[in-house]
Amino acid sequence: MSVKHPVIAVTGSSGAGTTTVKNAFEHIFRRENINPLIVEGDSYHCFDRAAMKEAIGEFAKKGKQLSHFGPEANHFDLISDTFKAYGDTGKCRRRYYLHSDEEAAEHNARLSTDLTPGQFTPWEDIDYETDVLFYEGLHGGVVNGDVNVAEYVDLLVGVVPIVNLEWIQKIHRDNAQRGYSAEAIVDTILRRMDDYVHYITPQFSRTDINFQRVPTVDTSNPFIARDIPTPDESFIVIRFRDHKGTDFPYLLNMIDGAFMSRPNTIVVPGGKMGFAMELILAPRIHQMTEAKQKA
Repeated sequence: MSVKHPVIAVTGSSGAGTTTVKNAFEHIFRRENINPLIVEGDSYHCFDRAAMKEAIGEFAKKGKQLSHFGPEANHFDLISDTFKAYGDTGKCRRRYYLHSDEEAAEHNARLSTDLTPGQFTPWEDIDYETDVLFYEGLHGGVVNGDVNVAEYVDLLVGVVPIVNLEWIQKIHRDNAQRGYSAEAIVDTILRRMDDYVHYITPQFSRTDINFQRVPTVDTSNPFIARDIPTPDESFIVIRFRDHKGTDFPYLLNMIDGAFMSRPNTIVVPGGKMGFAMELILAPRIHQMTEAKQKA
């Protein structure tokens, strides 16, 4: 934990909707005139795209499962080291995982390299001044043995739809954007399940704030769903680990249709998710920057 060099992490599994939270943070950073250092969770994978396919095959020959959710495919220790280094000094190392041709072209022009999608850029020392480190990825609050990433995070935010909705989103995204067959996507879900249970789910007990999207339509069989439930067909369950200091009457007044389900939990209409996030997160970021200035 660091007052002078705070670390913010948004954690959630593939297709969970962390991009919505990232957008909310970007709006807050812009309004508060905060210069963040963006760190992407995918950059801490052990294997590039081609090597991952080979490694999955090698693990399968040994009767083992390998997935991007687990420790064998990720540098949990480097995430922890990055957060600690930034918290101590405001400096760290960073690289990028190239998801697309556009990203590859951007970084090739910047680095004078010839990288292709699915590869990593070289590690770079980030020694210029920034106000906060902002991480978005799978493992912002992971704990594994002696490696405890969560202990170095000043604000940990979880984004997790109920699991059937998460699967529906993944199936539709991977089919539409990546051309994977339904059978291949289901195989990936099954291969990831053990790591999901042991390394993804426990993080949401460590989050300071958790946003869980719950559909109000039937998602009992996600493997035959024809479409993704819309935001208006959902509620967002928002749970606070420490609800002291949260102005719930203000939130209930500002968010039409919101209600309290527990003393530490507010429920808002799905279409109000981004608005609710900004109302909830902005005061915390403001407090963080004020404490940083005083330090």
